[in-house]
Amino acid sequence: MATAVRFLRPPEILLKKRKILLVFLIAVAALASWVYLKRNQPPTVTFAKARRETLVSTLPTNGKIEPLEYAAVRGDTAGLVVKLPVKEGQKVAKGSILAVLNAPELQSQSSAAQARVEQAKGELANIERGGKRAELADIESNLERARLDRGAAQRDYSALKRLEEKQAATHEDVLSAHGKLRQAELEIEALERKRAALVGSSDRAVAQARLREAEADADLARRKISDTMIRSPIDGVVYSLPIRLGSYLNIGDPVADVGVLDRLRVRVYVDEPELGRVARDLPVTITWEAMPGKQWQGVVEKMPTKIQALGTRQVGEVLCTIQNPGHELVPGTNVNAEVRSSVVPNALTIPKEALHRDASGVVGVYVLDSDVIHWHNVRVGSSSISRAQIVEGVVDGAAVALPTDFPVHDGEKVEAAYR
Repeated sequence: MATAVRFLRPPEILLKKRKILLVFLIAVAALASWVYLKRNQPPTVTFAKARRETLVSTLPTNGKIEPLEYAAVRGDTAGLVVKLPVKEGQKVAKGSILAVLNAPELQSQSSAAQARVEQAKGELANIERGGKRAELADIESNLERARLDRGAAQRDYSALKRLEEKQAATHEDVLSAHGKLRQAELEIEALERKRAALVGSSDRAVAQARLREAEADADLARRKISDTMIRSPIDGVVYSLPIRLGSYLNIGDPVADVGVLDRLRVRVYVDEPELGRVARDLPVTITWEAMPGKQWQGVVEKMPTKIQALGTRQVGEVLCTIQNPGHELVPGTNVNAEVRSSVVPNALTIPKEALHRDASGVVGVYVLDSDVIHWHNVRVGSSSISRAQIVEGVVDGAAVALPTDFPVHDGEKVEAAYR
């Protein structure tokens, strides 16, 4: 029969296990106590106090700069740009040369016209000495050719007009075609006047008419040569200069935009729901992202006459006038605009983010009373970007709750923290 042997553990090991168990039980009790206290601790809510101040109500939006007074200069004759004595941003006086064109054919026309003047003078001198009558057949032949030219010019002009309506031709092309048509008509008128002067008239009267016509042609040629020197029609600043030295300019091509930049117009885009806050003569502040910290002041000049789409927005275009003494802003610049719609002195204000709407849409705030929050219905007046005027529902110095990450309820106990 085997003998049973029992191994007894040393007392130290048993004591150690009891200590570990005791520590574990203490930790569990502490955790349970912390959870209990945490569950019953009121949530922390940040508050801000209502205060009195001068509230400036502004309407921020965007806009675009336009000139109040300007002239779009275009070429009246074609030619190569051989001189460009101005540059963008330069101030010019009325009559200053903006560009000079080289048009050799105009000089040839002027020389030919002057030669016809001399020829007409010689014919008149011959007639006065007993010379001969001009041939009507030559005039009739020229008239026939001119009428054919007019017919071709009319067809070209009509075709280009139709293409322009379909946006398949430029307005400058139409203007050029119209100029050619008018030139053909003027030539026919001149020939018919010449024929009328010859038929039934003396050779002397015909020669005098030819001389007057030749002198008119020479004068026209001189004016065309003068048109190769393109001048500014007004005093102002060259804010756009699309042509370049050595480029070819066609009739009607843009040469420069000259405008008065001391005062500018801003076309401000105001969203339709906000238009009720805008009125004539309200102050406007303009800022430009390219020049941080710089501001331009002006006033509302004209209210919009219609609502139109601007991307995804429905806006009214409010016209404002601003001062631009340094000429930093130029037409076409996209800017930020802030219309000051009202100024309320001694207004009771709170942060706008403290405002809430209940399930029925009523606007209100949570106000701290001791350590409990209560819902107060409020009536809101004017507002700025960050603060709102409270007309009714909150007293001066009241603590209003700011937004939290968790829902709060009327009558709930909270722990207050202040911003």
